Amino acid sequence: MGGYRWVADGGRRAVAGGLRGRLDALRELIALSRSRLDGRALEGAGRVLETADERYRLSGEHTVVAIAGATGSGKSSLFNALAGANRSQVGPRRPTTAEPVACVWPGGRAGAEGLLHRLGVPAHRRHAPADGSSELHGLILIDLPDHDSSATEHRAQVDRMLELVDAVIWVVDPEKYADAVLHERYLRPLAGYAEVMFVVLNQVDRLPGDAADQVVDDLRRLLDEDGLALGEHGEPGAAVLALSAATGKGVGELREALGQFVAERGAADRRLAADVDAAAERLRSVYVAQSRVGLTEQARAEFDDRLAEAVGAVATGRAAERDWLRYAERACGSPWVRMRGWRGSRRRDGGSGAVTGAGALGGGATGAGPAPGGRGADGWGCAGRTGTGAGTGRAEVRGTGVGPSDARRGGTGSTGVSPTGVGRAGPGRAVPWRGGRWRGSVGRQAASERRPSAAGASGSAVEGGEPAVDGRAAARPVVEQAVRTVAGEAAYGLPAPWAQAVREAADRGAYGLPEALDTVAADAEESLRGGPVVKPRWWTVAAWLQGMLCVLQVVGLLWLLGAVTGAGGAAAWISGLLPVLLGAVGGPALAWLCRVVARGPARRYGQDAERRLRSAAAGCGRARVLEPVAAELLRYREVREQYAVASGG
Repeated sequence: MGGYRWVADGGRRAVAGGLRGRLDALRELIALSRSRLDGRALEGAGRVLETADERYRLSGEHTVVAIAGATGSGKSSLFNALAGANRSQVGPRRPTTAEPVACVWPGGRAGAEGLLHRLGVPAHRRHAPADGSSELHGLILIDLPDHDSSATEHRAQVDRMLELVDAVIWVVDPEKYADAVLHERYLRPLAGYAEVMFVVLNQVDRLPGDAADQVVDDLRRLLDEDGLALGEHGEPGAAVLALSAATGKGVGELREALGQFVAERGAADRRLAADVDAAAERLRSVYVAQSRVGLTEQARAEFDDRLAEAVGAVATGRAAERDWLRYAERACGSPWVRMRGWRGSRRRDGGSGAVTGAGALGGGATGAGPAPGGRGADGWGCAGRTGTGAGTGRAEVRGTGVGPSDARRGGTGSTGVSPTGVGRAGPGRAVPWRGGRWRGSVGRQAASERRPSAAGASGSAVEGGEPAVDGRAAARPVVEQAVRTVAGEAAYGLPAPWAQAVREAADRGAYGLPEALDTVAADAEESLRGGPVVKPRWWTVAAWLQGMLCVLQVVGLLWLLGAVTGAGGAAAWISGLLPVLLGAVGGPALAWLCRVVARGPARRYGQDAERRLRSAAAGCGRARVLEPVAAELLRYREVREQYAVASGG
């Protein structure tokens, strides 16, 4: 326990050692907790700080000791015996002591007046000792009213002053030493203040023979049951003495113990340390966790996985892989195949062309697309924590493949739609709906597969009044469940106020998260529409070879045409047929070889698309949910550290 150190301002003192650190930690604890805890929970700790500040502004050379007891216990007689004169009224009338009476042994410096004013002792009740014995210099002895007085104001005065004095001498008599009021209302609740407590058995002159020793032993037993540590064998605790104020027997022993206690100049520190202990114990339930707290890596990974599921990251990667293969097949096919594919795309897009989107994945053969403002380099970033994502400024919804009634129920029907509300074509991905048609080739594939009646048509956009279904309404439960789960993991084991703060932080971050994730998915769809911007060089080589084979076919056909018209002989037929066969067989063979070679790059392209979409969704969740939750957990760790210091742990 830290002691006092004298300062140069007229005897006032500053706290030294551990107690000062504990008080500072308690102050910081309250400051960090005001917005998280009910003010009533911190009220007691605030009073302790106010009491400490007030006590240390006053004299450090004086020790305030109160004499408390029940009616007729002889506490006023003991007060007079220590003062050496009749300073407190003694008589048979009950209650006798109506106001506190003080006796001040002067110290080396002035300052007792401030303490007496703080205690509320009237000026006419302040006295000096008769003998002025030097061993008690600096003692301020207070005779309190009866704690069991019939007057309510007397009991209230006792309770108030017991919170302000540095130490207490409890006076009991052989008849009422086991009084339930004394033990249950005072001694048991104040068990933590044993180091600044004396328990005196008065009136032992009325006990015959060795009865005094028996009563003292029984008193010690009761004090031990109250949880009051007893100062025996040099250990800190309450001193238990037996005396007779009437005859003076044992008073000298008490005077000697008081003299040593006052000379240490540590009673105020010990009293305030006990106050801090009591305040920390009352706050234990709101600061001490039941188990180790924090978000595990597994919980973070599961949260990221659920957000990736909500945006259809796996399906997007698979669809991107198929798109890459399709673009490779178109680039490496014969000119006749490319022309046929181009005309088919024109018909499906209503004349707009098959490849219209700009931007793609970044890096290597996958290409790099434009980055919308405020997002990552790949354009798939979270649209900002305070925005509402696709809900504001984006007039689009995502296809789900469910009818209006299915969407209202939150069901997925039997059309192969994922639980996240993302429309899929087999293992496909989200297909946003815009402008009366499904966007992108994957959207067209999903629409045709989900509407068999239109499969035999020209492959045009969805027509005929199929309603646009908001896929976010179905994806929202997945996101909300992910947020609830990660908030529950983070709050597990925390004290109730901090667990609630963690959940509220997660709820605030989750507001607008589904819309932000929808924006991320839409941006991914947009960036993947045009395929890879940077085309692999072997596509160009394959296209050149296909062109040469096509030229051979044309030359061979012209040669055969000449042979038919009689421009050449039999040798002309052989010379014309050979290039035609070489072009007819070589073109498909080269296309097949390109398809085999394209599988590896296509798989990497799809994995890269899945990784980027997963990373973008995880970034949204991290910025909106995980970071606020982590901030709350960090604040809890800070207050927990301060609590450990304040509690002396």
